[in-house]
Amino acid sequence: MSNDLLNSILGALGPKTVEQVANQLGTDPQQTEGAIQAALPLLLGAMGKNASQPEGAQALHSALENDHAGLDLGSVLGAVMGNGNAGGLGDILGAVMGNGNSSSAPSDGESILRHVFGGQQQRATQGLGQATGLGGQGANQLLAILAPIVMQILAQKTAQNNWSPAQLGNALGQQKHAVAQQGGLAGSLMNAVLDKDGDGDVDFSDMLSLGAGFLKK
Repeated sequence: MSNDLLNSILGALGPKTVEQVANQLGTDPQQTEGAIQAALPLLLGAMGKNASQPEGAQALHSALENDHAGLDLGSVLGAVMGNGNAGGLGDILGAVMGNGNSSSAPSDGESILRHVFGGQQQRATQGLGQATGLGGQGANQLLAILAPIVMQILAQKTAQNNWSPAQLGNALGQQKHAVAQQGGLAGSLMNAVLDKDGDGDVDFSDMLSLGAGFLKK
């Protein structure tokens, strides 16, 4: 499977979408594109970690099949760019994952992040923000924009391939492994956030030089 999932999502986010995201973040398109390339593996890696257990794979599969499969990318992009509601995506994801009521979340994207990352959300935004220069708030905003997009494309791939929960979990697991093996900023960031325990602040300074080079590509 290699990077099929990641490449599908990157391919769906053309220059116009990158420019729209940059406008939302107040950053230039080049920095935004680099940040997206770091953020997407982090999101997919977190989903892969959750789906590595049968109950997590079943919960994610149900969310994709029951709520996201009928959406198109254009409507999802319109919702996240306008801070609108794309059909209660976060609420349904929260319900099927059994993580409580997400109705208090300010947006669907942020609600999805809360359920995907759980207690590691602060680590994710801290690491992404430091490594890409977005800062914690900008990184959280970017992840909240990307989360519904990732869910929509995963739903599409799941329907097209008729993936079972186990097959979905396997695809995400292979993607996570591929990013980890490649290293670089995306792999280092994903490993630092997802594969280290602890609830204190994390020193991501060793990734800043990687991030500077990554964003220039």
